[in-house]
Amino acid sequence: MKTFLWMATAGMLAFASCQNKPGYTINGTIADVADGEMVYLQNFVDGQMINLDSAVVKGGAFQFKGDADTIAASRIVSYAPKGMSSPVFLEAGTITMELNNELSKVSGTVCNDAYQKFIEEFYAINKEMRALYEQTQNDSLSEEQRKEAEEQLNVKDSLSREIIYNTISSNITNVAGVQLLTRFSSSFPSERIQPLVDQIPASIAANNEGVAQLKEHLATLAKTAVGQKFVDFTMNTPEGESVKLSDFIGKNKYTLIDFWASWCGPCRAEMPNVVAAYKKYSAKGFGIVGVSLDRDAEAWKKAIKDLNITWPQMSDLKAWECKGAKLYGVRAIPATVLVDQEGNIIARDLRGEDIAAKLAELLK
Repeated sequence: MKTFLWMATAGMLAFASCQNKPGYTINGTIADVADGEMVYLQNFVDGQMINLDSAVVKGGAFQFKGDADTIAASRIVSYAPKGMSSPVFLEAGTITMELNNELSKVSGTVCNDAYQKFIEEFYAINKEMRALYEQTQNDSLSEEQRKEAEEQLNVKDSLSREIIYNTISSNITNVAGVQLLTRFSSSFPSERIQPLVDQIPASIAANNEGVAQLKEHLATLAKTAVGQKFVDFTMNTPEGESVKLSDFIGKNKYTLIDFWASWCGPCRAEMPNVVAAYKKYSAKGFGIVGVSLDRDAEAWKKAIKDLNITWPQMSDLKAWECKGAKLYGVRAIPATVLVDQEGNIIARDLRGEDIAAKLAELLK
């Protein structure tokens, strides 16, 4: 099972001030909203959207003015008659916005023009991907037709990622690119992200929490990359016994650290591949240690039984705050780390047929 990028929407993006220059004007139009209704300019603060300013709709139009260097992550929102919203870069200059229910348009300044070009391309390919995904869920399709739709979906997903990456790369010296980078960085391997991070101007990186978090994440991945020594940690078994990861590493020729959770659909879909690999290669020196990102101990134990998991398990029952996941920079599951008997990391994120292929190579 695969998590496709169309599941991330434009409304999830948060944007910061683009230039430290005063003086922006937003001239907006809005369809099917009566005179006297309000439109709001909002900022993302401490996990909540806060109203910074408001404007009255008159003749299907509204306007905001302000200082571009005083506002961070912003969007324009209307609550009547239906909810409408659009991200906006508060950048010095005159910004034009068309707020609507489908795909709002914003333009007029460097960052807003870059974002609009991106979102139009992203939106178009997302529509195609949604249609293909719906085809894969159609029970009337033959297995051959379903496979063809899945292959097309994978191609579109790859194209979608390249649209994102190319937009970031061409805009990495402005906040449009930087904000897209912090939003979509988990969609790319660290070796593609690090060169982009190195190009971010100091003036943008300073006091940018998203950039700081990304740099910290990349540093963690570097410490647990292929060729590095594994990082040890201690957690409890399902029975409540305290164990260390190192308790298992030295016992096997190769050990797969498998980050998963009972609530994770892709993890459950992947587990038969892991079970098959364990059955085939455990007698030859292959071992697995499951690291669960569960919070509910009973759900964890039930999944272990239901999924035929017979190898050691450990968890601190802290979900995404899992100590082990943080030490290895795991932000999406399932995730795997393959370690040899000396504690050297020899592969990361093996899934599906790749697990068996790697073990066949190592355990001839």
